Amino acid sequence: MLITRTVDGLESPSLGERQAILDGPVSEAAFTAAFGRLPALTAIEHRAPPTAAAPVDRARIVFWNAERLKYFEASVGFLGGLQADALLLCEVDVGMARSDNRHTIAELAARLGSGYLFAAEFVELDLGDQRERSWHLGQMNAAGLHGGGIVSRHRLARPGLIRLETSGRWFNGAFGERRVGGRIAVAAEIPLAGTTALLVSAHYESHTDPEDRLLSTRVMLDAVDAHAPGRPVLIGGDFNTSTFSLPEKRDAEIQRAALLRDPMRLVDPVAYEPMFAELSRRGYDWARCNFAHAATQRTRPDGTPAPPFGKIDWLFSRGLRCEAPAILAAVDAKGVTISDHEALAVTIALE
Repeated sequence: MLITRTVDGLESPSLGERQAILDGPVSEAAFTAAFGRLPALTAIEHRAPPTAAAPVDRARIVFWNAERLKYFEASVGFLGGLQADALLLCEVDVGMARSDNRHTIAELAARLGSGYLFAAEFVELDLGDQRERSWHLGQMNAAGLHGGGIVSRHRLARPGLIRLETSGRWFNGAFGERRVGGRIAVAAEIPLAGTTALLVSAHYESHTDPEDRLLSTRVMLDAVDAHAPGRPVLIGGDFNTSTFSLPEKRDAEIQRAALLRDPMRLVDPVAYEPMFAELSRRGYDWARCNFAHAATQRTRPDGTPAPPFGKIDWLFSRGLRCEAPAILAAVDAKGVTISDHEALAVTIALE
């Protein structure tokens, strides 16, 4: 599940190719065939910074689920003001009508004088979710790519794409969106104190359960060990640690009863999510990397999502000293929300 092929630009499927898949049969075989003929899903787009920054002994790293980077100018202002050595991003668009058909991560990197990696999590066959299809009715996606990546003013070495799953669960539209692909993590090394540290930006499935998140964790950590054995690692991601199974997430009464029993469950999900035990067993720490017991979700300008909110975004480290963890409010200069996820920040140095 580890892909290391890099390209200057991903090969975006044409509108006709996407429409043919959308109009075709909905089956496991059709998903497998579609996945196999979309090269954008099996490569990493890599651009070097105009001028690579000098190596540092300590690096400030930010992870953010950027919600399509659709509030582009506000997002540039927000991220540019953080003076981070590297940005780990998920939910970024390339050629989607809902984000003005921008190559969002390339434009962001250019504005910050940085290089970047981008990998496609999904090829989107339509305009997005139900709200986005309504808001952008009659528009077209130029490329239809949605994924994650890393932006840095430092040289990003040895890029890797980890496909966490290829279940095809988004293919039939049951979750309100037709997509080809599956959840991913994107990895690369940056120079740090005379050696390198591996940075990983991960995005786990939201429509699933704790056991499935454990499986994704094992896939990710196996790939990290294969790609960079013994290397210091910082993983940032939206891990969707809701603590509930999918049927439970759809039952408000079950959730209310669970929260009455344990009011801290959503912001301290460790006991309910076996992925944490797996991370601990394999040498990863989160206590020093994260601001404890605080939610990382927020309500968008359209009023969604609604509380109660959980701590679903995390940083995990191995072989690194983590300092000054923070949760950064994802708002523009006027205090208006620009993502339904807060950003996470931490400073890393070698252990």
